[in-house]
Amino acid sequence: MKKIFLLTFFTLFSLPVFSQEKGLDQRIDEAFQPVSDFFSEVIFFSIGENPFVIYLLVGSALFFTLYFVFPNIRYFLTSINVVRGKYDEVEKDENSSKEGEVSHFQALTTAVSGTVGNGNIAGVALAIALGGPGATFWMIVCGLMGMSLKFVECTLGVHYRDVDENGVVYGGPMYYLSKGLKEKGFATLGKISAIFFAIFCIGGSFGGGNAAQANQAAIVLKDLLGFESTFSGAVIGIVLAIVVGIIIIGGIKRIASVTEKIVPFMAVLYIVACLYILLINFSFLDDAIALIVREAFNPTAIGVGGFIGVLMIGFKRAAFSNEAGVGSASIAHSAVKTKYAASEGLVALLEPFIDTVVICTLTALVIITFNSTGVFTYGGQDGGVMIDGIMYEGAGITSKAFAEYIPYSGIFLTVAVVLFAVSTMISWSYYGLQSWKYLFGRGEKSDLTYKLLFLSFIIIGSAASMNSIWAFSDAMIFAMVFPNMVGLYILFPVVKQQLTKYLEVIKK
Repeated sequence: MKKIFLLTFFTLFSLPVFSQEKGLDQRIDEAFQPVSDFFSEVIFFSIGENPFVIYLLVGSALFFTLYFVFPNIRYFLTSINVVRGKYDEVEKDENSSKEGEVSHFQALTTAVSGTVGNGNIAGVALAIALGGPGATFWMIVCGLMGMSLKFVECTLGVHYRDVDENGVVYGGPMYYLSKGLKEKGFATLGKISAIFFAIFCIGGSFGGGNAAQANQAAIVLKDLLGFESTFSGAVIGIVLAIVVGIIIIGGIKRIASVTEKIVPFMAVLYIVACLYILLINFSFLDDAIALIVREAFNPTAIGVGGFIGVLMIGFKRAAFSNEAGVGSASIAHSAVKTKYAASEGLVALLEPFIDTVVICTLTALVIITFNSTGVFTYGGQDGGVMIDGIMYEGAGITSKAFAEYIPYSGIFLTVAVVLFAVSTMISWSYYGLQSWKYLFGRGEKSDLTYKLLFLSFIIIGSAASMNSIWAFSDAMIFAMVFPNMVGLYILFPVVKQQLTKYLEVIKK
C-alpha cells in the first residue's frame, strides 16, 4: 500500500508541472534533439541507403535459421505443445517451484505484449504506403527468420539467469553476456557488453517502450474526446501512469497475470476485426495475395527503388516490429518456470510469428483491400498518402481503411491503440527495471526510483509532441542489438546443447 500511495502521489503531484502549456513540446524536443541526433547518427550509420543494423539483424536471422536447420518450421508444433502444457510432466520434481516465477504462457504473453503494439497498426501502414503491397511479402519472410533469433536469445536468457533465495528471477542479455562470455574466456568483453546493453535498455524503456506509446495513446484519446490542449494530454498521462503504476508495483507475477488477459483479448479483438473486413471482401482476397507476391519481385510503387528497395522496406518494418535480435524479450522469458532453457526458447519463436506473420499481415491485407479501387497511390513521400485531398500517414491510413468497413471504427481503434500501449508499457517497465537492477542493485529504493522515473516519462510522453524522443527511442532500442549480437554469436553452441538436451527429454 505504501508503494501504491507514493506512485499515486507522484503522478498527481506532476499535474501542475505539466499543466504549463508554454512551449512544453518545444522544450522537450530541444532537450532531446542533440541526444537523439547523436545516437541516431551513431546507431543508424548506413550502408547504401539502409541502416547497418538492419543488415545485421536480417543476416543474423538467416544465419541462425540455417544453422539450426529451420527451427521456425521444424519445431513450430512442438512450441505450441510446450505452451499448452503437453510436456509439463518433465518439469515436475521437488525443485520445480524454485525454477521460475511465471508459466510458459504468461512469459509468452508478457513478451508478446512488448512487441505487439502500435507498430502493428502504424508501422505496417508506413511499409505499405512506401513500398506497396510487395513490402508485405518481405515482412513475412523477415518475421519467419526472426523466429530463429528469438529462439536463440531466449534460450540463453533462461540458461544464464540468476534465481535468488526467494525464487525471484533476474535474467536477460545482461546475464548471458556477463556470465556466458566469462565462461568462454571473454570476461571483460562480457562485462562491458552487459553494461552497455543495460544502459540502452533503460533508455529504450523510457522512450520507445513508454513515452512513445503513451504519446500515441494520448493522441487517439484526445481525438476521440475532442481535447486539444497539452494540459489534457498531461491529464491523460497521469491517468495512464496511475493504471500502469498499480500494475507494475507487483513485479513480473502481476505483470504476467495482466498480460495473459490483455494480450489474448486485444489480439483476438484486432484479428477478428481484420478478418471481418477480409471476409466481406473475400472475392478480392486472392487478388490481394497475388498482388503481394507479384509486387515483392517486380514492384511498381513510385520511388520504391525496385526489388532491393521494397525488400529493405519490408525487412526494416518487420525488424522494428518484432524486435527479434534486440534481446528485450529474453528478459521476460527468463522468468519462466522451467529447468530446461530450450523449452522457453521454443516458446519464444512463436512471438515473431504472432506479431509479424499474423497481425502485421492482416493489417497489410486490410490496407491493400481498402486500396483495391485505387484510393491512393503506393510509394507516397515519407510514408504519407493522399486520400480525398487529405494527407494521411501511419495509423491514419489504417484508421481510414477500418472506417470504410466498420461503423464506429474510431472507438475500436482507440481501444486497440490504448490496450497496445498499456501492455507494451508494462512489459517494457519490467525490461528496464531488470536492467536498472543490474546496474544499480536489487534494493527496494533502487526499485522505487526506477518506477517513479518510468511513470514520469508516461506523463511527458502524453503531453509532448515527441519528435525528438521518437528518434531517441528508436536509437536506444536498436543500440541494444550490437551488444546482444556479441553474446549470440559467441554462445550459440550452448543453445545447440540445450536444444538437444530438451528434445531428448520430451521424446522419452
